[in-house]
Amino acid sequence: MNSYRIALLPGDGIGPECMDATRVVLDRLIAESTDLHLSFTSHDAGADYYRRTGETITRDALDDCVAANAVLLSAIGLPDVRQPDGTEVQPTMMVGLRRALNVHSAVRPVKLYPGAPCALKDTGPGIDFVVIRENLEGLFASFGGGAKVGNEVATDTLVVTRKGTSQVADFAFRLAQRRNGRPSDGKKMVTCVDKANVFRSLAFFREVFFDVAASYPDIDSSAVYVDAMSLYMVQNPWDFDVLVMENQFGDILSDLGAGIVGGLGLGPSGEIGEDHALFQPSHGTAPQLAGKNVANPLATILSAAMMLDWLGDRHNDNACLEAAVAVESAVAQILAEGDVLTPDLGGSASTTDVAQTVADRLAVASAR
Repeated sequence: MNSYRIALLPGDGIGPECMDATRVVLDRLIAESTDLHLSFTSHDAGADYYRRTGETITRDALDDCVAANAVLLSAIGLPDVRQPDGTEVQPTMMVGLRRALNVHSAVRPVKLYPGAPCALKDTGPGIDFVVIRENLEGLFASFGGGAKVGNEVATDTLVVTRKGTSQVADFAFRLAQRRNGRPSDGKKMVTCVDKANVFRSLAFFREVFFDVAASYPDIDSSAVYVDAMSLYMVQNPWDFDVLVMENQFGDILSDLGAGIVGGLGLGPSGEIGEDHALFQPSHGTAPQLAGKNVANPLATILSAAMMLDWLGDRHNDNACLEAAVAVESAVAQILAEGDVLTPDLGGSASTTDVAQTVADRLAVASAR
C-alpha cells in the first residue's frame, strides 16, 4: 500500500484560501478511503515571503519539494513586490522551482463542463483539449539572462533543443494515448503549434516533433501556425485533442483556452518531469479578493485531482486514480447543478461553501 508526501506552497493573495479549500477536499478523500494515504508539509514562499525576508523560497523548502512525491502550489506573486530591476519576484521562484524539479512538460486542460459559462455561442460537440507547454526552454530559457545595452537595446534569446523538444513531444503523444480523442470524432491526435514559417528555432521544433511522431503511428499528427491556432481555438475548438508548443506560446494560448471555458478559475495545470511533478492553478493571486472568502477554489481543487491522477499512473495505484476521478466528478456535479458557485461563475457562494460542497459530493459518491 503506497503512501505519498505532498509539499504544499500556499503562496500569496487568494492562494492560501484556495489551498485551505483544497485541503478540505483532500482531507475528506483521506477520511473516506482506507486505501488513500497522503501526508502534507507546508512552506511559506512567494512574494509576501520575499517582502518579509528578501528571498522567495528557502533552500530547505526547495529541498523538501524535490524530496516530496509531488508539489501542490497555489497562486503566487504580487504585482507590487518587485526586484530592483522592476520585474516581479514571482518568476524567480517559479523558474527556480521548475528547474530544480526538472519538470519539462506543462499540462493545461481546456475542458468545458456542463453548466460552466462559455464565451462561445456555439459549443459544437463539446470542448475538451489539452495545451502542452514546453516548460524549461523556449523564450523562458532567457530568464536570468538576456542583455540590455544602456537605455537603447534589450535582447532575450529563444532556445530550442532536440532533447527538450523530444521530451515534451513524447509526453504529448503518451498523453494522447490515454485520452478519448477530440470531441468532433474521437480521433486521437497531437498538433504541433509553432511559427515554423518564420523562425529557424521553431522550424527545428516542428522537425523534432515529427521525428517523435514517427514512433506513434497510432496517433494522428499535424502542425498549425500559432496565429492560426488562436483563430481555430475560438472557431472550432472541438477539432483538437492535444496541442504541444514552445513555452511562451503555451503560456498565452492556455489562458485563451481558459477564457473560452469559464475563466482561469476553472483552469488547473500540472508540470511533469521524469521524476517530479508540480501542480497549480493557472490563475494569479487576485490580491483585491484576498481575505474576502469569494475566490474560486475549483482550479486548485482540479489541480489536486491532476496530482492524484499522476500519482496513480506513476505508481499504478488505483486508489489515487479513483480519487482523481471522484474529485473531478464532484466538481462537474456542482457546476452542472449551479447552486453553489463563486461570483466569477455567476453565483454568490463563498470559497469555503464551494469547498465544502465538493467534499460533500465526494461523501455521497462514496456511499453509493
